[in-house]
Amino acid sequence: MGRMFLWLDDPGGNVEHIAEHGLAPDEVESAFDDTVIETTSRSTGRPAIFGRTCNGDTIFVVYDVETDTGGNEFVYVHTAYITED
Repeated sequence: MGRMFLWLDDPGGNVEHIAEHGLAPDEVESAFDDTVIETTSRSTGRPAIFGRTCNGDTIFVVYDVETDTGGNEFVYVHTAYITED
């Protein structure tokens, strides 16, 4: 079973936030399967990656790994945007 993600469609949620940067959840998820660099966000200290999307764009993703009440881990994406190659 692959990595689980939490996407919130409510106004102000992470789906809306990444859409402001021209990205959809499936593109962001695909970058975790093609990670180029694992790093840390300079502004928040959260884990981050540079990865390639299913469309071939290189994106920067800032996220946290959370655990639900059942003990399952999931990725919560705070932001993601396309980088200049």
